[in-house]
Amino acid sequence: MTSAPTYQDVLNAARRIDGAAIKTPLLTSNILDDFCGARVFLKAENLQRTGSFKFRGAMNSVTAYLEENPDLAKSGVIACSSGNHAQGIAEAARLLNIPATIIMPSDAPQIKVARTRRSGATVLFYDRAKEDRDVVTNAKAEELGAVLIHPYNNPYVMAGQGTCALEAADFFNANDIELDRVFACTGGGGLSAGIALVMQERFSKAQFHTVEPEGFDDYSRSLVSGERLTNATTVGSICDAIITPSPGELSFSILKDFAAEGLVITDDDALRAVAFAFNELKTVVEPGGAAALASLLSNKIDVRGETVLVTLSGGNIDPEMMHKALALD
Repeated sequence: MTSAPTYQDVLNAARRIDGAAIKTPLLTSNILDDFCGARVFLKAENLQRTGSFKFRGAMNSVTAYLEENPDLAKSGVIACSSGNHAQGIAEAARLLNIPATIIMPSDAPQIKVARTRRSGATVLFYDRAKEDRDVVTNAKAEELGAVLIHPYNNPYVMAGQGTCALEAADFFNANDIELDRVFACTGGGGLSAGIALVMQERFSKAQFHTVEPEGFDDYSRSLVSGERLTNATTVGSICDAIITPSPGELSFSILKDFAAEGLVITDDDALRAVAFAFNELKTVVEPGGAAALASLLSNKIDVRGETVLVTLSGGNIDPEMMHKALALD
């Protein structure tokens, strides 16, 4: 599959990863509802296997490629990631007993590097300030003969990520809850596009918002311009999980006509959201995974009287960063 995925592909992914991926809970908080004047549901993908939603897309893609090519068990897979996609691919490959090589930035959080290696993957580093990760990864993929699984510009990955929204939609439908708005942590757009596929089918009237860190708002700017724009740099935010050069081609093809205003948060906004999640929700979220929650807590948009869905997309945070968040709060 080389074109953008469809809603049916998300349904296929749900069947493919059933039994491997966790059906994560929807968290609620009276304190958050009162603060926003809204009914807020938080999809806790920080509780997903490997600590982020990335396992969904990883498991779906590795399984699909293995179905298409049994020789993958020998040649293996390769991916580039700051950590969450890395861990997802590494764990999916371990479960399916195939080799995995992960290209990671040299400044990736150590907890993500350690857990990627724990799943048996070979980790190679690049300098994200001086090197193009796609060039580095493509060269290594050719050398190894491995199948490259891009962290967001891959239809199997995008379909897999959409399964988190499918679970939420099933809950809302079963409980006769009408959804008004969705906030998604956004890097290259794999998660956001996957969610959008489900929302278009199940809650087409809901407003959808990408959420990015300040200085890395390529999606927000691209949605306004109608074309894919790039960021000036790939370093400079604590939200490492959602720093990307530009929107993915496939994800943008889905979101450009569906997403509403793109929202932008600061690093301090993200840290305060990390602290809120820890203190009030009793759950651990990393800065990039807390971006969507941060947009609510910093009043980026008025949601009073609405029912909203927010992604908590990852929980792989170093102790030092958690300490920084709690100290700021």
